[in-house]
Amino acid sequence: MNAFSSLMDGFGTALTPVNLLWAAVGVLLGTAIGVLPGIGPAMAVALLLPVTYGLEPTGAFIMFAGIYYGAMFGGSTTSILLNTPGESAAVVAALEGNPMAKSGRGAQALAAAAIGHFAGGVIGTALLVALAPKVADLAVDIGAPDYFALMVLAFIAVTSVLGSSRVRGLASLLIGLTLGLVGLDQMTGQQRLTFGSLQLADGIDVVIVAVGLFAIGEALWVAAYLRRTAAAPIPVGRPWLGRQDVRRTWKSWLRGPLIGFPFGAIPAGGAEIPTFLSYVTEKRLSKHKDEWGKGAIEGVAGPESASSASAAGTLVSMLTLGLPTTAVAAVMLAAFQSYGIQPGPLLFEREAELVWGLIASLFVGMVLLLALNLPLAPVWAKLLRIPRPYLYAGILFFAAVGAYAVGGEALDLVILLVIGLIGFGMRRYGLPVLPAVIGVILGPNAELQLRRSLQISDGSARGLVDTPFSVTVYVLIALILGWPLLWKLTRGPLNPRRTVRE
Repeated sequence: MNAFSSLMDGFGTALTPVNLLWAAVGVLLGTAIGVLPGIGPAMAVALLLPVTYGLEPTGAFIMFAGIYYGAMFGGSTTSILLNTPGESAAVVAALEGNPMAKSGRGAQALAAAAIGHFAGGVIGTALLVALAPKVADLAVDIGAPDYFALMVLAFIAVTSVLGSSRVRGLASLLIGLTLGLVGLDQMTGQQRLTFGSLQLADGIDVVIVAVGLFAIGEALWVAAYLRRTAAAPIPVGRPWLGRQDVRRTWKSWLRGPLIGFPFGAIPAGGAEIPTFLSYVTEKRLSKHKDEWGKGAIEGVAGPESASSASAAGTLVSMLTLGLPTTAVAAVMLAAFQSYGIQPGPLLFEREAELVWGLIASLFVGMVLLLALNLPLAPVWAKLLRIPRPYLYAGILFFAAVGAYAVGGEALDLVILLVIGLIGFGMRRYGLPVLPAVIGVILGPNAELQLRRSLQISDGSARGLVDTPFSVTVYVLIALILGWPLLWKLTRGPLNPRRTVRE
């Protein structure tokens, strides 16, 4: 009941004319940027992060929420119309959505995706309201060893799940941890990796790192490797669903959040895994198996609902523990830090108006997203006609302006370019970007918690595992690291085909 009354207070904050305006602006901007090829929610939020510096925190984060969900919808629009996912979580939408569009059912595919996002977002946010305060209460008793264990879990889980290999994921994480070391040591005050520059003594701003890795790196990659002409988009009429389509999709919309929300709340790589699991689940339960691969509408509805619910799940760990489990959550955590606000167990007490206003705005944003984007789908399709050179030239311009606005120093632009080149190199050699961003954000805090744990135990390593919670987390880490090896050892000798051939 306490959470419900707090949520009602949050609606009072979110429904003020000014905050309602920021929510609408966020939804429109997020969708407009997310619908463009190669630009996902993380890049959209990173690009628009400097724009919100002049706003008060509550309005800024309400706008971020709109950008987040709007960009997610935009990513699925690109997948369906152009077979070009705006982000990795939208890959599954292309499997059935693009064949639907090619067969003249693009409107129905967009409608199924939009309503799926709405259903998943509403159910996921309702679970966020129910669970987040309880998680925050439990997290108050978590000490330095427990926090360090959780951060190690985030590092290991993200590097293990993302990318083509664990080695590449670990390399990306090490890049992020190295960038996070730049500046003054928090305890001794000694300079680290500043190369004698006083301007680097405060470290590299996380906003510059996020914009450089996402926006600049992606723009350089597109300029170097992708075609310079825009693909011809598929014409889209007014999105609508017939009765038969609704009968086939309503169960998919409800099943998606049950898969997406838990995966969003844990460090498991975000929405990529739950969307694929939802796709497989819907395919198994479908009565129209002959349509799969040719345009089964359930293959759009379920994964998109799971993706949206996963986004709500990421906010549980970010708001209550300060742990980002996706790239967007990492950028939003950077936004909290830029306002001097540290997400964690006490956030619900110290910034109650902001937190509950943000959560209430998620419901408002879902309604605005559905009301605005269904009629505007043909308009978003026309944005896809922008030639890539003009598109990414604009991205580079806004990224440079945003980076300069952070500190007003010319050196920030040089750092932005250097980090952009690092992002380009990461894409060139298949290194995922998310572990690097999480390394930059969590690295300094992980170091601080490690030192505190060792100080409490007088330098003994036993201080890192002296609580049941930390031991449990390290057991999970061991399972994550050892499961593939265990799978090979147990499966290899028992493979019947291999035995027959030998």
